[in-house]
Amino acid sequence: MVIPWFFTATNPTSSKAFPSELTKADFCFEFPLKKSSKSTIGMFICLYFQFEIVSVALGMTNYKRILSLSFIKNNILFLIIFCISSCSSNKYIASVSYDFKSENGKPDYSNINYWAANPGKYDSSDNIPAEIRNSLRDSIADVFFIYPTTYTDKKMPMGWNADIDDKTINEKTDKSTILYQASVFNKYCRIFAPRYRQANLQAFYVNNKVKADSAFDFAYEDIKAAFIYYLQHYNKGRPMIIASHSQGTLHAGRLLKDFFEGKQLQKQLVCAYIIGLPVFINYFTQLKPCLDSTSTGCFISWRTFEEGFIAPYINKENQKAYVINPLTWTMDTSFANSSLNKGGILKNFNKVIPGLVHAQIHGNVLWVNKPRFFGNIFLKTKNYHIADYNLFYNNIREDVGTRIRAFLKPVAIND
Repeated sequence: MVIPWFFTATNPTSSKAFPSELTKADFCFEFPLKKSSKSTIGMFICLYFQFEIVSVALGMTNYKRILSLSFIKNNILFLIIFCISSCSSNKYIASVSYDFKSENGKPDYSNINYWAANPGKYDSSDNIPAEIRNSLRDSIADVFFIYPTTYTDKKMPMGWNADIDDKTINEKTDKSTILYQASVFNKYCRIFAPRYRQANLQAFYVNNKVKADSAFDFAYEDIKAAFIYYLQHYNKGRPMIIASHSQGTLHAGRLLKDFFEGKQLQKQLVCAYIIGLPVFINYFTQLKPCLDSTSTGCFISWRTFEEGFIAPYINKENQKAYVINPLTWTMDTSFANSSLNKGGILKNFNKVIPGLVHAQIHGNVLWVNKPRFFGNIFLKTKNYHIADYNLFYNNIREDVGTRIRAFLKPVAIND
């Protein structure tokens, strides 16, 4: 599968996108730092005692110097206290680690290493594009995010399903889909994204349906186990969003059927962003597509292609699929101008590009123009599947807040 270099989620090996080891101290400043909280505080303590020694040495010779040094010393002491108090929260108790090994080959969701994103550690999903980093954040809901396929090796060295503790795949996942897709939810949500023994990409293309289905079923069992653990230990009745892309959407659909549709848990569902695979009209019996930006308890779906292009497999679809336009959040087939696009991201995660594409629903898919960026002349693919989230990053980010507010609105107290 050839992946274009300019879409952000397609740069899993970049060393610039996300540092591999971060601690809770990094989150206190809301951007990645290289030093841990211990080394930062240690530096301040070291400076404090150095100034203490210097002040004693100079105290007998120059009173102006000792006053200046005393001022600096007191400020360093303040910084020590500030760092300890502001970063002492137990929320971030670990940094990202890829050096873990499953004893039985299965994920252990009580171990934070088996979560690609979790509020208990600083991970890729906590990053915010620089241009919108100063926006206020309020995590009043949870998102359970199921990432797409990152086990793409056609030779399938691990068989039909990836190993849960494979360092290369886990790091690739974090630096691509968790950073560029899951992070869209971090303004309003705590993000939970379980690692799982995903099916190889070839499962979507082989003629052996039995083996392919078996691989997907195997992967879903991990998702199911992770969600049960999340419900038992993390949710505590909070509003929740189910979000996914590609293979993740295959599993999210099953999860919504097994745990939400027609069940008590449906009352906690803000919405579901199940992107990148078709949701045919007869798939759900009770869950409905979202009709506008304030609809809740519903689902949202789209697949992105360059306008005028119809993939051969789309022509073979004999059922109607739901498509929501992320520029209008409706199923209206009218043209939505690029002025409605509040910003997408490409390779440079920190650069938000307003008006990146316009959009219009066409049959079972969403048509957009070729993304506007320097060098787009080299963009040859017309299937923008890998950029389903990227092209509408800011629109999705704001929509999450709109739907959560709409979900919570009925709680208003009457006079």
